[in-house]
Amino acid sequence: MIELKQVTFQYDNAPENAHSIRNINLTIQNGECVVLCGRSGCGKTTITRLINGLIPHYYEGVLSGYVSVDGAEIKKQKLSKISQHVGSVFQNPRSQFFNVDTTSELAFGCENQGLPKEDVLERIADAANHFCLNGLLNRSIFELSGGEKQRIACASVYAVHPDIFVLDEPSSNLDPASIQQLKDVLLKLKAEGKTLVISEHRLYYLLDIADRFIWLDQGEVRSVYTREEILAFSPAQISAMGLRALDLKQVESEAVHLKHPEHEFTFQKLECKVSGHSVLHIKSLQIPAGEIVAVIGHNGAGKSTFAGCLCGIRKHTGKVFYDRTERNAKKRLKESYMVMQDVNHQLFTESVRDEVTLNLPEEQSEQAENILKQMGIAELAECHPLALSGGQKQRVAIASALCAGKKILIYDEPTSGLDYESMRCACTLIRDTSRQAELSLVITHDLEFIMACCTCVLHIDHGTVKAFYPLDSRGKARVKKEFLLQEESEEEL
Repeated sequence: MIELKQVTFQYDNAPENAHSIRNINLTIQNGECVVLCGRSGCGKTTITRLINGLIPHYYEGVLSGYVSVDGAEIKKQKLSKISQHVGSVFQNPRSQFFNVDTTSELAFGCENQGLPKEDVLERIADAANHFCLNGLLNRSIFELSGGEKQRIACASVYAVHPDIFVLDEPSSNLDPASIQQLKDVLLKLKAEGKTLVISEHRLYYLLDIADRFIWLDQGEVRSVYTREEILAFSPAQISAMGLRALDLKQVESEAVHLKHPEHEFTFQKLECKVSGHSVLHIKSLQIPAGEIVAVIGHNGAGKSTFAGCLCGIRKHTGKVFYDRTERNAKKRLKESYMVMQDVNHQLFTESVRDEVTLNLPEEQSEQAENILKQMGIAELAECHPLALSGGQKQRVAIASALCAGKKILIYDEPTSGLDYESMRCACTLIRDTSRQAELSLVITHDLEFIMACCTCVLHIDHGTVKAFYPLDSRGKARVKKEFLLQEESEEEL
């Protein structure tokens, strides 16, 4: 059993009187699945860090109250002891990798426990089967997509066989099929009697798993709902709480202006190889300029590779034209800005304000202040970017992109850690900025965002273009079907 009694915690260097969580009282029974939900920065991740011992053993701050797991107070236990009972999957899977190949990563936790070689091999095989990872064994970690890394992280924790699983935004980088695989694994874990604590924005896939939904707001537990109670809310009520859709079938499209410009980007015989293997091979593709293009496809399909080739950071063969004029990789690199999937790689300064104005002339500082307000991070302007929550970091990176004034803007999963309201803010700003850009490319698994923001869809499958189409009425029905296909297949079964 997990207990939090009158728990308040404030991170060091946080703004004065800004507590991450306040007066938290929460009891989680053995074998229960609890989902922590709420707006970005509401305290979800902080509670997971209290349960797995990262607070107070790693993250420093002022802690009061009582936190215990199975009767043992967390602050009196060593992290090594806690990790035997509590397994953690972080929002950024790279932060928990210790090896350069996948099989060694699955074995790492078991080896640290001193298990015999035969037991370690057996657990690797079991974890690979549970997470459908046999095709990813003995692979370089660096060659995996974001979603594949997330699955390896989940499996490496599973191999240790903890009693409690703490997952922070586990679906943030997963495609629909991988989310379904994650759901199947969570159902198995629950059937095995494991305790699940999940911090998540995407709630629709957890409705068949969760026993309770803990809604947090401004660091406090506002309400606790059962599955039946939360399903009773209308889509408008759910949105007002800062939560994402409970049913993808209820996601409505918005009227997005299709520009039909005279200019276009043309890609000819574009190919990219990794370790001698072709991972992207596009014979011919035309994309109208000025559009906001949603790039969709399964994890590892080649979406990020295509974006890297477009902005000139990935080596490739073939040519890219703007109208009939070729733009080489060096020129595209100068004209492009990419918001990376792992935003920690592009946060360099000591404050949010400095980060956002890094590429902005001083005389345009007022523009930065307006964007900070629009993104809802003005009050965080003097905070260190790396001290923010995952969703807040994402907003800082997007704000930096909007201030950069580049011609080609690429967003790699820009809404993966964002709540509903932040997603809407990002959508508005990306649409506004697209008016000055030649092309806005969004790699995403977020149907809500696509329906609200994008004007075209580029579907990449196994390194090739499966389809490219405008998001008119037919196109929106088509992309919605793509996302619901897995769910519909299950219903048929």
